[in-house]
Amino acid sequence: QVQLVESGGGLVQAGGSLRLSCAASGRTVTTYAMAWFRQAPGKERDFVAAITWSGGITYYADSVKGRFTISREYTKNTMYLQMNSLKPEDTAVYYCAAALYYSDAVGRRRESSYEYWGQGTQVSVSS
Repeated sequence: QVQLVESGGGLVQAGGSLRLSCAASGRTVTTYAMAWFRQAPGKERDFVAAITWSGGITYYADSVKGRFTISREYTKNTMYLQMNSLKPEDTAVYYCAAALYYSDAVGRRRESSYEYWGQGTQVSVSS
């Protein structure tokens, strides 16, 4: 089992920044990759970014490329999402997810590739 706890969400004005954290505990040694997804009101949950745990290979949704940066602190079992130049359309609940197994670049963007999920943290961007 892997437990995930997100933090760092909040309300920010357009153009501002936030940094989300996801602390992992439990059998983290088995984690292959971690990711951020988000779900806006009335919409499906969408992929935001992912990172492989040991190699640090990153993947981004086109909508956040160049504005968001995913990273991990291996010794602290913590993943981060630095979000800059935030837009109102970034408003959503952001979820942290962990995968135990390898997936290719396409699979890394699918919810079904992740076995564990956090409870989510709200990010609201005002115009």
